[in-house]
Amino acid sequence: MPRQRLSFHLNRTVVAIALVVTAFDALTKAWARHDLARHAVHVLGIVWLRLQYNGGVSFSINQSGPLVTTIATVLVAIAVVAVGVNARRGAPAIGFGLLLGGGLANVVDRLVASTHRVTDFIAVSSFPVFNLADVSVTAGFVVLMVAALRGEPLLTR
Repeated sequence: MPRQRLSFHLNRTVVAIALVVTAFDALTKAWARHDLARHAVHVLGIVWLRLQYNGGVSFSINQSGPLVTTIATVLVAIAVVAVGVNARRGAPAIGFGLLLGGGLANVVDRLVASTHRVTDFIAVSSFPVFNLADVSVTAGFVVLMVAALRGEPLLTR
């Protein structure tokens, strides 16, 4: 019986979306660290822009272990890269691009920040403060879940 080889198909859409998300997130975090350092800004209704740093993961889980959190997020990002570059065109490529871009953006922020914490700045009511990378990860997950529930294959063979 012939052995099947692992195929590698680089989806340029995934890479392009991930790079745009990572760059845009880095720009917004740099802006937040500079312009929101002294005071929060009220945007509209329950939405504020307020600088905060998160040493943990989503919802500030594991605040006490930034090194462990950094290692774990790097490993997850590597896994998403390994899977995501083989995404099918359309919704799966968009979903993996958003997921990968948001994940990489937070990993980069955590690695380059002197405190090894992620910069958060979007506050909505009493919900935990978040950033654009978090929005991207959530949106990517939702796109992938919708595609999977619709029966779309997510990866090329």
